[in-house]
Amino acid sequence: MSSTTSPETANRPVAVIGAGTLGRRIAAVFASGGSQVRVIDFSDEQRNAAVEYINENAPKLKERLDGAADIEILPVETFEDSDAESLADVWLVIEAVPERLDIKRPLFVTLDKLAPSDAILATNSSSYRSSQVIDEVKGTERVLNMHFAMPPASMAVEIMSDGETDQAYIDRLVNDLPAFGLLPFVAMEQSTGFIFNRIWAAIKRESLNVVAEGVSTPKDVDDIMKANAGMPQGPFWHMDQVGLDVVLDIENHYAKENPHLPEGPRKLLQKYVDAGDLGQKTGRGFFDYSKDSAESK
Repeated sequence: MSSTTSPETANRPVAVIGAGTLGRRIAAVFASGGSQVRVIDFSDEQRNAAVEYINENAPKLKERLDGAADIEILPVETFEDSDAESLADVWLVIEAVPERLDIKRPLFVTLDKLAPSDAILATNSSSYRSSQVIDEVKGTERVLNMHFAMPPASMAVEIMSDGETDQAYIDRLVNDLPAFGLLPFVAMEQSTGFIFNRIWAAIKRESLNVVAEGVSTPKDVDDIMKANAGMPQGPFWHMDQVGLDVVLDIENHYAKENPHLPEGPRKLLQKYVDAGDLGQKTGRGFFDYSKDSAESK
């Protein structure tokens, strides 16, 4: 691990809870920087798939770092439960479990009790502020949001306080994350959607509204965004990749906080979801993925 990391970080493990698509990618990034990584998941299949992914990708990611030749990639450790053994001596715990508060809240109570007293407890949630998972947590000063988009394609990490987070923990992440090739950005106020997702949500919402009002089509919106904004892919393509059911859930979440948002985008998404056209994963969404050329519905 880089000598630029804090003394509280050097030679201590990182624990990632949740070995799904995002969890294993996060774990691979830290492994590539020479950190001991512990992957925690109740599923044998998920743990095994995560180890396979990390073993394949961590060496490639290492080459992007300064001093790559001196970085030793350590064997991944796997655990079924978040317990005293799996959390021993960690400096950072990253929760990447499903977006359900009934899972996250009791998990953070456990982490608060069993993780070292100076360990940072981070939720990767993009839907919930970390302040929503700490109702029974005593060490609220070390809890925060640490939102990864989709490494290694995007290495930006958004950090946001739970309202009581000690600035020293945020400063430690800002200092230490670049050693793993990560780019930290701090939200200076609590904000649903943080920085990027909040801006991106506005782009998606207005794109949906333009189509809902009959002003344009998904294909033309994507094409004009690529032409004028230099985007490699447009907002409707991106929504199809995420899944229109997921996009609808996100929009409904925003609407609960802000009832003044236009209904048109949610109604348009609901029409596609009701038809079972969820995007790339079902073969059809705003575009038809059963053909070689993406064709707007």
